[in-house]
Amino acid sequence: MGGIRPTGFLHLGNYFGALRNFVRMQNEYPCFFMLADLHSLTTHPDTKELKNNVHRVLAEHLACGLDPDKSALYCQSHVYETSELYLLLGMMSMVGELEKTPTFKDKVRLQPQNVNAGLLTYPVLQAADILLHRAHLVPVGKDQEQHLEMARNIAGRFNHRYGEVFPEPVAFNFGSELVKVPSLDGAGKMSKSENQYATLYLSDPDDLIRKKVMKATTDSGPKEPNSPKPDYIENLFLLMKLVSAPDVVQKFEENYNACTIRYGDMKKQLAEDMVQFIAPIRDKAEAIQQDTGYLKKVMIQGAEKARASAQATMKVVREAVGLNYY
Repeated sequence: MGGIRPTGFLHLGNYFGALRNFVRMQNEYPCFFMLADLHSLTTHPDTKELKNNVHRVLAEHLACGLDPDKSALYCQSHVYETSELYLLLGMMSMVGELEKTPTFKDKVRLQPQNVNAGLLTYPVLQAADILLHRAHLVPVGKDQEQHLEMARNIAGRFNHRYGEVFPEPVAFNFGSELVKVPSLDGAGKMSKSENQYATLYLSDPDDLIRKKVMKATTDSGPKEPNSPKPDYIENLFLLMKLVSAPDVVQKFEENYNACTIRYGDMKKQLAEDMVQFIAPIRDKAEAIQQDTGYLKKVMIQGAEKARASAQATMKVVREAVGLNYY
């Protein structure tokens, strides 16, 4: 079970933090992948753009390799049972706990004029998304680990009160460390809404990719052999490890340790490797987005699969809670 909000543009962090694992998981597990359009409403986007955003992000999912015949790829708002479970799980959620989540604090800081209840209960809706399919494995990025912990807590409280209904969801990354893709300016992670010039989007044109990478933060280089790397240089190497050949990464590692590294050359190499990685996804997504009939078919097919799973879960939930009066 995984989900991404259809706001802004998907970026390299979305791919390596989530989409890459979605594609691998669909070949090994029954999977549900969601466009979290209800989540997006918490920040009051211009809903006139929502349809186009959903189509674009859906097209990008498909371009990255998701197969609607292998998994359920659906819009959150098309599965009405989500809202019912969200309400019931809200009874298991503590206000003080929700107020302490880092993402809520960040949103309060970024939009103090719009601190709505949806922002506060965002982790509850996220828990409903996961538990609605009684999902066990959740391919989340490192920044979502706390929300997943809250989903486990909420599920545990429900099970304690009403009986064992939900499995305990765990983060899943095929045994490797959860990926957190750094921004090009070295100030945090790539984001759909912040530091846009320091983020590489899956829709970026080739020249813009090159321009962004060449502006990445560097310095004059190490003064002593085998020096520790500053965070912003470590970030550059991390990005290179994601898209460049191992021997290329090794060459620049050796140059760094020998104090002979030329960051201009490294960034040119990284820029070209990024273009080679992003361009096929971008071009395929653009072609898919033009085929609105196909996108509609994918959404209907995904919603049917997701609702069948959701209805089965809610039947068990209602019986466990005692909402079965006849």
